[in-house]
Amino acid sequence: MTPNDTRALRNAFGTFMTGVTVVTSQDKSGHPLGFTANSFTSVSLDPPLVLVCLANSSRNYDALVQAEGFAVNVLSETQIDISNTFAQPVEDRFADIDWRHGPQGSPILDGVSAWFDCTLHQTVDAGDHVILIGAVKAFDSTSAPGLGYAQGAYVTPSTAAEALSQNTNLVVSALIERNGEILLVDDGAGGLGLPEMVATKLGATTALKQLIENTGLTAQPGFVYSVFEDIGRKIQHISFLCQAEQGIPKTGAFVPLEASSFHDVTDPAILTMLERLAEEAELGNFGIYYGNQNSGEVRPVATKGL
Repeated sequence: MTPNDTRALRNAFGTFMTGVTVVTSQDKSGHPLGFTANSFTSVSLDPPLVLVCLANSSRNYDALVQAEGFAVNVLSETQIDISNTFAQPVEDRFADIDWRHGPQGSPILDGVSAWFDCTLHQTVDAGDHVILIGAVKAFDSTSAPGLGYAQGAYVTPSTAAEALSQNTNLVVSALIERNGEILLVDDGAGGLGLPEMVATKLGATTALKQLIENTGLTAQPGFVYSVFEDIGRKIQHISFLCQAEQGIPKTGAFVPLEASSFHDVTDPAILTMLERLAEEAELGNFGIYYGNQNSGEVRPVATKGL
């Protein structure tokens, strides 16, 4: 893999809320099969490997352990119905699902946040489950926010943001990333910052969509990356990590996602956030910051499935 391929793969592994995934394959007769994954984890970048866990009692057990490969479909926040379909004993789970064969032959579901098409690298017995390790041969990611699952309920970026923004003086900012670069704009104080706006009356979701529209770029609202209280300004700040498609922004410019690019960022809290993002992008492990402008904690983005 080229360095650009490795960076893109790292972003695909880590940028999305991969709490809800659907693993797909096909049996020896070519019939598609799939299930909501119990676990999905990136194992290695060199070579690129991922793993999923399959219950020994699954009706798909024999077909999957004997299959040539499988695909991992990371569901987007609008695909709760697909998650439910593949988590239940439905006779034909693909009957009302739009999908296509991936480059390696496994079904790729339309509208997902990301997908990884793999050949079967190894199987490992693990108690009442079998671990399927796949070698990633093809992948793709989109700007669609991922679907999460926590404490018995689905979680989407939009609902989480609106819950956080209730009864607060709210400022929303956008971390708009593309190919290892981040969009910085004039902050009005002689330096650089993130696209942001006061959003108390709009709500977080509407404000974020307007911010993206103002840049002139094509990008879908991403997941919450940082939530902090600016005690001095008496505001709540929510920042979203979004993936942009190709295009020239109306304002600002993309700079490399590395500490040396942030010398002109004037807000200390935003500077700290950008430096953390640069480090996490390099490692491929992302977290969500909660606290105030001076101190807080970073909680890892969960990779466990249903």
